[in-house]
Amino acid sequence: MDLYAPATFGALSLSNRVVMAPLTRTRARADGVPNDVMVEYYRQRAALGLIVTEGVWPVAEGKSYPGQPGIETPAQVEGWRRIADAVHAEGGTIVMQLMHGGRVSHTDITGTARIVAPSALPAPGQTHTASGKVDMPVPHALTTDEVPAVTEQFVAAARNAIAAGLDGVEVHGANGYLVQEFLSPVSNVRDDRYGGSPENRARFAIETTRAVAEAVGADRTAIRLSPQHNIQGVLETDDADAHATYAALAEGLAPLGLAFVDILHAEPAGDLVQHIRRTAGAPVILNSGFAAPTDRDEAEALVAGGWADAVAVGRPVIANPDLVRRWRERTELNVPRSELFYGSGAEGYTDYPALVAVA
Repeated sequence: MDLYAPATFGALSLSNRVVMAPLTRTRARADGVPNDVMVEYYRQRAALGLIVTEGVWPVAEGKSYPGQPGIETPAQVEGWRRIADAVHAEGGTIVMQLMHGGRVSHTDITGTARIVAPSALPAPGQTHTASGKVDMPVPHALTTDEVPAVTEQFVAAARNAIAAGLDGVEVHGANGYLVQEFLSPVSNVRDDRYGGSPENRARFAIETTRAVAEAVGADRTAIRLSPQHNIQGVLETDDADAHATYAALAEGLAPLGLAFVDILHAEPAGDLVQHIRRTAGAPVILNSGFAAPTDRDEAEALVAGGWADAVAVGRPVIANPDLVRRWRERTELNVPRSELFYGSGAEGYTDYPALVAVA
C-alpha cells in the first residue's frame, strides 16, 4: 500500500492515508462552542486524508480542560456544523473524537457537582483551572446502575455529531481518560461486572462502542486505544494482563464492523498492536509517536509494510496544514511552536505558512 493512495474505511472516503491525529488545542469558547478560529484551523487541514478532531466532551461532567469544545448543546452542534461544512467545502473528511475525561478533571472545570470514574481513586498530580493549579479530586465511583447512563451520553453525543454534519465519530478509549480508566487494573478496582477480570474491564469500552455503532452506523464509528501508554495514572504495566485485556476488547469489537480502530503505541509493529489489528476486524490507523512525533519515513514504511492501513500524525500537522503535499514533494517542514500548543487565539494555531507562501 501507498501512504498517498486513497482509502475507504467503512462509510469514510479518504483521499490519502495521512490522518490528522486528535489534538487538544483549548481554543473553544468558555461555553464549549467552537469559534471562528477553530473553523479556519480545521479548514486549513482538509487535505489530510482524514481529520480526527480534538477530544470533544459529550456532557459537562466529562469536560477535562478549559477551552475544550463540547457536543451537548444546540449551540455546540451549530458550531461544529460550521467546521464540518468548511472541511467538506475543501473536499475533506472529518470525524469527531468523543472524549469523556472521567477522573482527569475538576468540578471547577466542569461546573458540575462531581466528576466520575470507575473507582474512587484520583488521578495523580494537579490540573489547571481558571483560577490556577489544583490537586486532582477524588471522583465519584460510578455504580453498576449508573454505567449504562454514561454509555447513553456517548450515544447522544454521537447523534449530535452526525446531526452537525461530521462524517463519523471516534470513541476516545486512550490516554488515561474514562474509557481507558475502566481498562486498567490500577484505575479500575471494581468487583462488579465492569471490574476484576480483563473481560470485565473491557466491557464498558465494548458496550459503549457497540451502542454508538448501533446509533449512528458501525461504518461511521471508530475507537482510539493506547495500550500500555501508562499516563495520567492509568497504568497497564503487567504485560500478560494488558494482552488479555486488549485481546478481550478486540474480540468484543470484531463483530461490530467498525470503520477503523485507531491505535497509539510506541511499537506499532509489535505483537500487542498487531494482535489487536488482526482481531478487531477493521482497518487500523497507527500512531507511533507521543513524545517523539511520527515522521514521513516511518509513516510511509508502516503503510508500505502492511503494518497499518493509515497513519495518524500530530505535531507535524499542527505546524504544516499542507503536510501531505510537503511529504509527497519532500520539502522542508515548518517547526511547531510547542509553547503555543494550548492557547486562546490564532497565534501558533492558524498562522503557520503554507508551502506556496514560502516557496
